Amino acid sequence: MKFEIVVIPVSDVDRAKSFYAALGWRLDIDFATSKQYRVVQFTPPGSACSIIFGNGVTPTAPGSVKGLYLIVSDIEGARTDLIDRGVKVSEPFYDAGGISHHLDGEGVVAGLHPQRKSYGTYLSFSDPDGNGWFMQEVTARLPGHALSPDVEFDSSTELARALQRAAAAHGEHERKIGKKDINWADWYADYISSEQAGKPLPS
Repeated sequence: MKFEIVVIPVSDVDRAKSFYAALGWRLDIDFATSKQYRVVQFTPPGSACSIIFGNGVTPTAPGSVKGLYLIVSDIEGARTDLIDRGVKVSEPFYDAGGISHHLDGEGVVAGLHPQRKSYGTYLSFSDPDGNGWFMQEVTARLPGHALSPDVEFDSSTELARALQRAAAAHGEHERKIGKKDINWADWYADYISSEQAGKPLPS
């Protein structure tokens, strides 16, 4: 069984479509048979799960869906990307108990996790209706939670961003070893495949 669709309740389909398109998500369908029935589907870059919204697709009140998670390997870069796209986004935060943040805000501490622990840092944002999203930084997955090692990209833009992240990390690697790394292509490949699979990143 594969979990592939989350239904998002919205009040204005075109406004929601503009918002999720501006995030850089892939528009899969926009299908309507009448004013009472329309289905729009978007998929986040690299995700196997999509969202749908529209008219006549859910009885749930617009803005009532909360706690949707997007997993990223670089939460600072992801936050900058959201801001560049005009999204109002929170500062990064973490839970003082080191597990997960609480709904009531108890134990929430502003800033990046002190050890930059995988699964430890979050940020939040909402769509125009108030449906709530979290981003969580995962750089190494827990045992048994590794993703497929297959590397797939939905667009050249997504591939370019992966290469940019690899290039920045490789620059830090070269500074650490104090010399140029002539095997940069192998290093890039290892970085990108590890990032996709949720495995520890090369340093």
